[in-house]
Amino acid sequence: MVVEGKTELAKDSKISKRKNIFNYLGPALITSALVLGPGSVTLSSKIGAIYGTQLVWTIILAIILMMVFTEMSTRIGLAADHSFIQTIKKKWGLLAGVLIGVGAFLVTASFQAGNAIGTGIAISTVTNMDPTIWIIIFTLISIGLLFAKEFYQILEKMMLVLVVIMLLAFLITVIVVQPSLVDIFKGFIPVLPEGSMGLIIALFATSFSIVGAVYQSYLVKEKGWKITDAASGRKESFLGIFLLGFISFLIMITAATILKPQGLIVNDASEMGLALEPLFGNWSTIVFMLGLFGASFSSLMGNATIGGSLLADGLGIGSNLSNMKVKLLIILVMLFGSIIGIVFGSAPLNLIVFAQAITIFVVPFIAIAILVVANDKNIMGELKNKLLSNVLGIIGLIVLIYLAFNNIKNIFFS
Repeated sequence: MVVEGKTELAKDSKISKRKNIFNYLGPALITSALVLGPGSVTLSSKIGAIYGTQLVWTIILAIILMMVFTEMSTRIGLAADHSFIQTIKKKWGLLAGVLIGVGAFLVTASFQAGNAIGTGIAISTVTNMDPTIWIIIFTLISIGLLFAKEFYQILEKMMLVLVVIMLLAFLITVIVVQPSLVDIFKGFIPVLPEGSMGLIIALFATSFSIVGAVYQSYLVKEKGWKITDAASGRKESFLGIFLLGFISFLIMITAATILKPQGLIVNDASEMGLALEPLFGNWSTIVFMLGLFGASFSSLMGNATIGGSLLADGLGIGSNLSNMKVKLLIILVMLFGSIIGIVFGSAPLNLIVFAQAITIFVVPFIAIAILVVANDKNIMGELKNKLLSNVLGIIGLIVLIYLAFNNIKNIFFS
């Protein structure tokens, strides 16, 4: 009887552990899903096609920095009594909070067209239907989901499914193309091939998303985590962002193996999927497009959620996803992106330049704000930054400032 009791106890313990693991999956998975959009897929494909595996190290560095700021944001969400923007308003005044909210809204709205177009193209490539039809359908589905009960829980589960779809689709693709392991490991050694800096900067801009990282603190509060959840929250933040990097890595490896030997350079992610068909058949294109759909639709939903929520919080409306005014601002981002995508077929150049101009000022400011709050003993208590977080955080800030100066040069002096 004692043995049976111990066996039952062990079973209960295993079940409890499984529940705990699934209970702590969520916020960082959402963050990784919304950061990994069609732009990231296209860039990873393009870099692999041009430089093979030489720039694998850039993904590793970008993801380490993204992990650092996402983990900081997780701790801020756990420790702070108020939302991130409200905390900044208390420290630096109303204007600082409004700047973050409005800036995040403009950045996400400007890039939303790419998410809408990517969603439409991924499905239309497989169905041979007009992408516009699919853009409209999935925009309406996204808006409908906003009005479902317990939207956060739905968002969390949907993002988990989409991340699994992306992971499986791109992992199957890599297994099929059989890349060289020697070449992959060579890519871990930092090199700067001639003419690669522009693509490296673009990769960092899409993979190391400060706006996405700061929203992690909001997702933590939506999840209902407390300070007692700190250890598990950190692990979840690392796991979620690791998946973001791993998926980008898989795409780059696929492009390096298939496109580079053929001398093919892709201009959008759908071309990468189509390039697989002559070698591996129609089904390989379908699998890749399924992954592209996961990346595009998750960003269509997630990007709009960030922009609408942070604008609402910046304006003092609140940030809770059950708030009707917050939902209306999220819808505004969705509609803006979809309309631009349908009318222009791609994000207009002046819109991209505008987004870059906003990024110049807003992104480094948000990074500084995260570092300042994460080092405030009165706010963070025992969850205050340690030395390693500060060192890596400062490195990340230097990278962001470099990206900002590069944007200034391209916009005003090119």
